[in-house]
Amino acid sequence: MKTLLCTTSVLFLPFSFASADAHDVFGVFATEDGGARVSIEDCGDGSPCGTVIWIDPASIENGQTPESLTTESGKKVLGLKMLTGFERKRRDWRGGTIYSPEADKSYASRLKRQDDGTLQVKGCVGPVCQTQIWTEYVSTPAD
Repeated sequence: MKTLLCTTSVLFLPFSFASADAHDVFGVFATEDGGARVSIEDCGDGSPCGTVIWIDPASIENGQTPESLTTESGKKVLGLKMLTGFERKRRDWRGGTIYSPEADKSYASRLKRQDDGTLQVKGCVGPVCQTQIWTEYVSTPAD
């Protein structure tokens, strides 16, 4: 009987470790192309809000600086709140919007932390969604 219990517990051992909490989307993330970093913090109501906190100068054309970069409508990109309005659902955050500075438009959005620690970010127009995978940014002393 002890052998059976031991074998059974070993079979379930890999599943007993906690996987990433899909709702823990808070932190600093590098966008998929690495051109920007977004800080996702509590909006004050428990939901996530994401703000652009860094732009790679090498990703900017026309000799602009991160501080001078603006959208077509004149909004400064650095410091821009680009993720807002999310509601906690059973498996992820939904009902929010993601603002694309390049397109100068907002899209329906979903957020979910993946088991590997990355952040799945979806921007949707109707039923069609585009998915990006953002990587959590860990600062180094050189930053």
